Amino acid sequence: MFSRTYRTAGGKVFFAVLMALLLIVTGCGNQQATEQKPAEQQQPAEQATGNSAGSEQSYTVKHAMGETTIKGTPQRVVMLTNQGTETLMALGVKPVGAVGAAHDPSQFYDFTKSFLEGTKLVGTEGQPNLEAIAALKPDLILGMKFRHEKIYQQLSAIAPTVFVEEPRGDWKANFSLYAEAVNKKAEGEKIIADWEKRVAEFKEKAGDKLKTQVSVVRFMPGKVRIYYKDTFTGAIFKDLGLARPASQDKEEFAAEVTKERIPEMDGDIMFYFTYETGKGEASKIEQEWTNDPLWKNLNVVKAGKAYKVDDTIWNTSGGVIAANKVLDELEGYIIGK
Repeated sequence: MFSRTYRTAGGKVFFAVLMALLLIVTGCGNQQATEQKPAEQQQPAEQATGNSAGSEQSYTVKHAMGETTIKGTPQRVVMLTNQGTETLMALGVKPVGAVGAAHDPSQFYDFTKSFLEGTKLVGTEGQPNLEAIAALKPDLILGMKFRHEKIYQQLSAIAPTVFVEEPRGDWKANFSLYAEAVNKKAEGEKIIADWEKRVAEFKEKAGDKLKTQVSVVRFMPGKVRIYYKDTFTGAIFKDLGLARPASQDKEEFAAEVTKERIPEMDGDIMFYFTYETGKGEASKIEQEWTNDPLWKNLNVVKAGKAYKVDDTIWNTSGGVIAANKVLDELEGYIIGK
């Protein structure tokens, strides 16, 4: 314990020995007190400061379910929405767990697969696997009130949990909240700024073509919808300044329609997509409707401007990567290349 021996006389020797004994006893007492301290109070330095580097402080995020405090930059994120998976992909944050594709929960969407190599599947957006999530020992869970409100408390018991409100409408609000939750707010703002730059460039190139009235239709198992402005594509068209047919110029989500309402699908250009679950039901409905005389009589169909596009990109996934892919395609359809 000591590197030198002190030789003093009489009482000084006794005093030195006594002090040494007191130091040994005190040290043992402190060690024993530490060992008996409750486990929940013994936080390692990196936990106390926020991350493994021990350099970041806790921060609080306001979200759809209230407020959540997060300790430093999360390292093990579980994502329960496909829209959010795109956010993490854009930010370069690989989740340890994520939900599968809507049409096939046994895999991820094709355009995210390479990025998600090594990420564990944790169920679907509609039915996340709580046991699989807990097994990953996440330090942050990201979800959506619209889909996961009933399991919020259970998720919060596993790890700090942040929810966006819903999937509809302006995807940028959800993107920004997720970016803030993973402590990448500045990076997120840069990505949104890049989007706004692309939007401005599109408007400049499009000119009078922005008056093009864009119609949107979706075929699904057992139903057909006309999509309005409070949708993923609706938000993109609004950003770009593209017009909508009068029958679709509504600040609403969508209308489930019968064939009698096919005339409401008309426009200068139409984009339609089919959500197929593997049983072929939606594809049969698409074939039936697109062969109907009312469909064939639409001006947009007769002009050859009704285009089938990918449901995943144009609707289902609904995040920043998909938005940029939609814009890529719109440049060709509206502006021309």
